[in-house]
Amino acid sequence: MTHDAATTIDWHPEDPATLANPYPLFSRMRDEDPCHWSPRLRSWVLTRYDDVRRACLDRERYSSDRLRPFFAAMPADEASRIADIVRYLSLWMVFKDPPEHTRLRRLAGKVFTARSMQAMRPQIGQTTEWLLQRIGDRESFDFIADFAGPLPCLVIMAMLGVPREDLASVKRMSDDIALFIGSSRASAAKYAIAQAATREMADFFRDLIAQRRRQAHDDLLGELIGARDGDDRLSEDELIATCILMLFAGHETTTNHLANGLAALMRFPDQMAALRADPGLAPAAVEELLRYEGPSGAQARVVAVAHELHGRRLQAGDRVFLMLNAANRDPRAFPDPDQLDLRREGVAHLSFGHGPHICLGFPLARTEGQVALPALLARFERIEPVADRPEWLDSLVFRGMRSLPVRVRRRVGAAP
Repeated sequence: MTHDAATTIDWHPEDPATLANPYPLFSRMRDEDPCHWSPRLRSWVLTRYDDVRRACLDRERYSSDRLRPFFAAMPADEASRIADIVRYLSLWMVFKDPPEHTRLRRLAGKVFTARSMQAMRPQIGQTTEWLLQRIGDRESFDFIADFAGPLPCLVIMAMLGVPREDLASVKRMSDDIALFIGSSRASAAKYAIAQAATREMADFFRDLIAQRRRQAHDDLLGELIGARDGDDRLSEDELIATCILMLFAGHETTTNHLANGLAALMRFPDQMAALRADPGLAPAAVEELLRYEGPSGAQARVVAVAHELHGRRLQAGDRVFLMLNAANRDPRAFPDPDQLDLRREGVAHLSFGHGPHICLGFPLARTEGQVALPALLARFERIEPVADRPEWLDSLVFRGMRSLPVRVRRRVGAAP
């Protein structure tokens, strides 16, 4: 069968009801059409755990180098209008195959170690307390705007040595870049906004790098500048691109992780009560929250070698979406997958990807969840949603909400 084959599944990814709850449709895809051709996306869609996991590992059949051909196919005048996006995002390791991916990851990995990210735990705790103090005695607030949005942004800013007072501008630039990364259906106007933000953020980091070269600082940016692998090091553009990637990826996905996690706990109050009663449950709880409603909806690949999967013929050059959250709800891998069970054991979720392209910052995201969510539950004895139906982001790449208004009651004796 080719990708012209008929299917009874009519998937509208942008439909608000589907965005709010894609899981019934994902269940149908897994059972009826696990290698689904989407005419709207002009892409293959994989939804089963084993298929997604194998594709993450299979460098021979699936390529991560998907931006370069995308940019190459653009008309020259259109590409020139997003010149800075082309210049810097083309250098992101997430869009590279070996040997380029291996080289960039090895250099960045000398700085972004599990130990260096674990060392941020006190900073995460201090930032969490600062944000909770700003929320103060309010009986309701927007969890994303007031907590889940600024927390990971402030943490990665601290790692890179970016002053806290730059939070608003850094957050705005990152959100604007997301208009290009987050949606395959972005308009020309959104591309223009993302281009302007990419140029602004590149200039921001170019100035910061110049400052570090003049006067050394004990921060991650200084370590990135000094990172060496023999005679190899990151070029100026690669440094800028890596900083943009770390700031962007380090805050966008973790914001969704925290907000999706709290939304899931509010949906399962018995599990929220279990974590509140036993903060030591946090590491296992974070893994289950990531599985239940992970912050990344999909990773994209390009077919490198034609092959068959579930009776379908995937041709070289075809695009493939690996639906991470669909895989994480596959009953073939997880018993009772639509239930939240903070003490769940078994196979690992795929929310950070798998294999060579697993998210470089996943230890940091895990730590932020392990610190922030128990602190939130310790501060408030009641947390409940204000709105019945939050607005979900219209994105295949990001799985998150635009806002999450909550109503709270502070625990008696909680710190002011």
